[in-house]
Amino acid sequence: MSIEKLRRGDRVEVRSPAEILRTIDVRGTAAGLPFMPEMVAYCGRRFTVEQRADKICDTVKYTGSRRLPDSVLLDDLRCDGSGHDGCQAECRLFWKEAWLRKVAGDAPPLAPFPDADVAALQARVSHHTRATVEVDGKPQIRYRCQNTELPEYSEYLSVWDPRPYIHEYTCGNVSFGHFLRVTSRAAVTEPMRKLGLVPDVHLPGSAAKGERFVPLSLQPGDMIRVKSKEEIAKTLTPDGRSKGMWFDREMLPYCGGIYRVRQRVGRFIHERDGRLLVMKNEVITLEGVVCSGERSVCRWFCPRAIFPYWREEWLERVAPAAKPLA
Repeated sequence: MSIEKLRRGDRVEVRSPAEILRTIDVRGTAAGLPFMPEMVAYCGRRFTVEQRADKICDTVKYTGSRRLPDSVLLDDLRCDGSGHDGCQAECRLFWKEAWLRKVAGDAPPLAPFPDADVAALQARVSHHTRATVEVDGKPQIRYRCQNTELPEYSEYLSVWDPRPYIHEYTCGNVSFGHFLRVTSRAAVTEPMRKLGLVPDVHLPGSAAKGERFVPLSLQPGDMIRVKSKEEIAKTLTPDGRSKGMWFDREMLPYCGGIYRVRQRVGRFIHERDGRLLVMKNEVITLEGVVCSGERSVCRWFCPRAIFPYWREEWLERVAPAAKPLA
């Protein structure tokens, strides 16, 4: 199988189920990266390479940045959780180049493939998405996905090695202006972090632990304004949390902006241990509001565009006529 190195902007076609079956092992992985059940529906369809996955963040063991060899991100394709009992994290999907074929604009579409091939691929990749383990003498389900397995199929990148930063520009992932902006910030922030001058708590607050706030009962499509940094701090405990949820540095630039509610999130797979967490207090994601990879120490340039989770007390309703920033 001929595999061509892909760059941002390349047009590709997801290979047929039969072709993908030849690239994955009995556990449904290629070089450790799972081809997930949610990806089967994309076989035969065409997309644009958004970025190479050469510098991604580790949200499992928090080792910093890691390299995912021979892999890319396509458009804004995200996992819909249909193969993982309704996980709502909406993580972006990683694609091995072996699963894709570069195509010209006038290339004929892939011929229809047999339903039996689709079923065979679905069966192979679904078999290992969950397992029953014993915890304190009780059986519990643990899930497996691209996010839970990330440290196993990726390679550690040192925050002090300049080559991965330079590669983000030379491989075509970012523009020169973007490259200068992020590397300049990293060059200042990382030495300060090493000296202990960057606080661990991004936004310490003054709220008492367990303090309650009036819920907004937001629904998808509602328009909201993210409160100011000072207003949000009043809802956080001194360790920067609200009901245990962390307010992240990547969320600060969105303060004061107007956005549309994307969804209410009540269940997601915990990346570090594979549990499906069902939240007592649902959180909110917002349209176009994602982690930029421009402010997270040790994780500069990460393209995963993870949706931050917002507590309702960090938001306020606005009139439907208000124009969103994203």
